[in-house]
Amino acid sequence: MINRKDALPITRQCRLLDLSRSGFYYTPRPVSAKDLELMRQIDEIHLAFPFYGSRKIRDELWARKHNVGLDKVRRLMRRMGIEALYVKPRLSLSYPEHVKYPYLLRRLEINRANQVWITDITYIPMAKGFCYLVAIMD
Repeated sequence: MINRKDALPITRQCRLLDLSRSGFYYTPRPVSAKDLELMRQIDEIHLAFPFYGSRKIRDELWARKHNVGLDKVRRLMRRMGIEALYVKPRLSLSYPEHVKYPYLLRRLEINRANQVWITDITYIPMAKGFCYLVAIMD
């Protein structure tokens, strides 16, 4: 949105867009080859042990002869969007203002095809990315 050739100075354009000038001039550094290798290793460990946090992943990297600190592992995990999978507290509590719909099949006798359908969807992590699996049953 900022035009360098405009008559309006860049300082003023940044102020109008509520953008800092340092943010405008900043160019991100590319990820180093060493960090890319660490990120590949972290992803491999996370796929094998999705419940490992940054400390366990750091310990696993140490076992693989990578001399890396906890802060670096945390930073790379955050950059990759990886976090440990574990039971988080109070997730099964329903929100009191949400509508609770009744179960309509409770007393229904199901005795023919195409009478009741059910569907489910799940997320499957893959070696490179992820995929969704959808099942529709009669």
